[in-house]
Amino acid sequence: MERREALLDAAEGVLVAEGGAELTMRAVAAAAGVRLGHLQYYFPTHADLVAAVLERVLRRSAERLAPLLAPETARETDTAPDTDTAAAVVVALLAEQEDARLVRLFAEVWALAARDAAVAGAVRQFYDGYREQVAAFLGRRRPGLSPAERQARAGVFVMLIEGASLFRSGLAGERAPDTDATLVRTALDLLGP
Repeated sequence: MERREALLDAAEGVLVAEGGAELTMRAVAAAAGVRLGHLQYYFPTHADLVAAVLERVLRRSAERLAPLLAPETARETDTAPDTDTAAAVVVALLAEQEDARLVRLFAEVWALAARDAAVAGAVRQFYDGYREQVAAFLGRRRPGLSPAERQARAGVFVMLIEGASLFRSGLAGERAPDTDATLVRTALDLLGP
């Protein structure tokens, strides 16, 4: 497991420091100080490598959010939804956008996905998992929502949060307190009734 993690560290390093165009199997093997065959033992294809990087990002985010997303934390009364839990989740997700390395990683992966169908498939799989986590959270908070409504809200929530990263990071615009406040309110509305 340590070897695999070291290879993923090297891949992330190449991706963030040099960009998606430089994320080749050879470059990652060189950055990790291993032979190409060693890297391919763990990740047979470029898409497998990118998928593993994304899976690890999602896993780490889920681990950070786990205390907030745990069923016992997502309590709801008959009269008032647990807005504190929802707000904490939104704030935690937006805080991840403060990590310039993570924002750069996603920008590079999105660019790769635009050019490589296999990478695009890995990105879709990543976002499918992200949406499922949000839908599960919604299901615990709002059991009366239909599965279709949970999926729709989860999809819009993910789009909102992920799209916000482009603007909040300075890549596509400037961060503004009023905009952030509206973003949080909108995200909470999606998680609410």
